[in-house]
Amino acid sequence: METPGAQPTVAPSAVEQQEELVRAISAPLLFFYVLGDVLGSGIYALIGVMAANVGGAFWTSFVVGVAAAMLTGFAYAELITKYPHAAGAAMYTGRAFNNRFFTFLVAFCTVAASLAATGALALAFSGYFLELLVSLLSVPLLLAALVFVVLLAFINFRGISESVKLNLAMSVTEIAGLALVLGVGIVVFLTGGADLGRPFEFNEGGNPAILALAGATLAFFAMTGFENAANVAEEVQNPSRVYPRALLGGMASAGIIYLVIAFIASMVVSTGQLAGSEVALLEVVRQGFPAFPGWLFAIIACIAITNTCLVALITNSRIMYGMAREGVVPRIFARTHLSRRTPWVAIVFTTIIALVLIVGVGEEGVNTLASATVAFLLAVFALVCLCALVLRRDRVPQEHYTAPTAILALGVAVNVALLLYVLITDIQGLASGDTGLRESVVVVCLVMLLIGVGLYFVNNLAKRRLDSSRNRGGGA
Repeated sequence: METPGAQPTVAPSAVEQQEELVRAISAPLLFFYVLGDVLGSGIYALIGVMAANVGGAFWTSFVVGVAAAMLTGFAYAELITKYPHAAGAAMYTGRAFNNRFFTFLVAFCTVAASLAATGALALAFSGYFLELLVSLLSVPLLLAALVFVVLLAFINFRGISESVKLNLAMSVTEIAGLALVLGVGIVVFLTGGADLGRPFEFNEGGNPAILALAGATLAFFAMTGFENAANVAEEVQNPSRVYPRALLGGMASAGIIYLVIAFIASMVVSTGQLAGSEVALLEVVRQGFPAFPGWLFAIIACIAITNTCLVALITNSRIMYGMAREGVVPRIFARTHLSRRTPWVAIVFTTIIALVLIVGVGEEGVNTLASATVAFLLAVFALVCLCALVLRRDRVPQEHYTAPTAILALGVAVNVALLLYVLITDIQGLASGDTGLRESVVVVCLVMLLIGVGLYFVNNLAKRRLDSSRNRGGGA
């Protein structure tokens, strides 16, 4: 007997069988998937820049960034358990507002943010990696970044189980590196070599609140990645029970680690030394444990960035896969490989875009791509929090997590405020001449949005022509 309104039960076609994903992610794997992605780049690559922008008290920026990200994490915990599908923010927007163009725009912003992050991380990885090889051979930075992305794309193609297990191994490695920094901090503190006043010093002449906010945007970039978990929802075992604890637990754990490590770094190494180094945590190890081989810690940093970049590549392909299932992008992006059961068309497409983006921005594009990532994600996160509120009227058959309404409302306000801060600061830089057009976050985001809108109308035109052709064929 059929349920009223249900579709008739039919045997799945060969194409449909090739569009199903395997549920291979357990609760521990999901926790480390979130933890490893969040920890990957920020604590290793951005801590020196934050020290330069804020001063010795740059750990306060992590307080703001972590708090803002956690607000959005509650919204994702509710929506993922309510709608356990791979499309993420775009699907939530489609359900909440039922506007095809708006849904596509959110999907494009999410993909654009993830692609920008992939490019930034690949370039950052190449800088670390080439430092390890400088005595052996000379390789162009861009070439190293391109090869790096291609290798990660192959891991992504091999399967989600292989990807998250590699993610787990890399998470353990990067946490071991952070544990080493923690141990250094304890030793320095116990031997009396720590400066306990420096972590409470801001840059001279600046308002402490404004300085902390300035560093919070970079801290927010360091916390991004938790949203990637929404795009593997169809590959998680028992998602309604697993997601809230794994997602919020992974975010909270990462945030605590960030705060402790940032405080230790400021306590052990002078602000000027941190600000002038591209490998700030390595400076902490050198200061407190000179005998430890610097090359080994550099390898750990490379592994940490690799971890984040791998998850970003997984996200890109899963967003395209999910949106294809929703009919927003061509159906071919939902095609999965017959034996590997991974969305291979989406993997190939997003990898090519990432490679083109890396070549386009060049070797100096890390900061621009990181800032563009933050701008896109702040807009998406504000909308996700709003969607969670709007979709309270939508009932689903399964049990799901429900976030506090006040937290969701605060999430909308905080994300919008941070987005305005990023954009206004960039516009002021353009007006004063401190920021060039190529380095402008506003200009980069506008160009990417124009490309997205163009793709949307091209796709619609192609669908109309296909529908028209079918109608003429039916009437012949």
